[in-house]
Amino acid sequence: MLEVGNLAVDYGKHVALHGVSLAMSEGETVVILGANGAGKSTLLKAIAGLAKPRAGAVVNFDGSNLVGLPAHRVLERGVALVPEGRGVFPELTVAENLLLGAYAQRARAGEKANLAMVLDLFPRLAERRRQTVATMSGGEQQMVAIGRALMSAPKLLMLDEPSLGLAPVLVGELFRSLEKIGDSGVSLLIVEQNVRASLAIADRGYLLEAGRIVGEGAAADLADDPTVQQAFLGATADA
Repeated sequence: MLEVGNLAVDYGKHVALHGVSLAMSEGETVVILGANGAGKSTLLKAIAGLAKPRAGAVVNFDGSNLVGLPAHRVLERGVALVPEGRGVFPELTVAENLLLGAYAQRARAGEKANLAMVLDLFPRLAERRRQTVATMSGGEQQMVAIGRALMSAPKLLMLDEPSLGLAPVLVGELFRSLEKIGDSGVSLLIVEQNVRASLAIADRGYLLEAGRIVGEGAAADLADDPTVQQAFLGATADA
């Protein structure tokens, strides 16, 4: 469903991504692992149309070339991004934030069904539809951000550090919700510092280092890989 090839992105003289290639099938959950500054967020932004790649890049999604499309056109093709920091509208209510997610033409016919799905996934949002998002906790705001993205009826949902800043009890709740989203048929591409939790719900993963893909494999294999354990899970090679 998604094919990325020879993807390179520069910020001035800084090379954020260099020759990145990856692929994922419909219905897969794929996690991108890497240290801070490895280029993970830039990868998601480039796919979403928020970062301009160098000439020669390939980003094919569901048979369409996304390179050069503005972000709103990428969204219309079925690719939604939940950015790091959530990007919610704090002065609007939960209901208003969710409604904005259904603005895409592709989402309007299914708006009621998508809203019912989001409120079933996040019952707390149903209870607080009229609440201003600025008055909510970080975990609740993340629910709003994910719910708003789901309102656009995506085929691919990309999430950038979804558990960042959340209390441990909410992290478990978040990943259970993401697993449900994946089980519903939506493909997930996740950048996440909580490696153990993300690998537990993923099918496959890629290792990104200094803007390059340096490894890939099944999620279970990566979780058991001594190198990955040492780099990301705080374990020794013989643990």
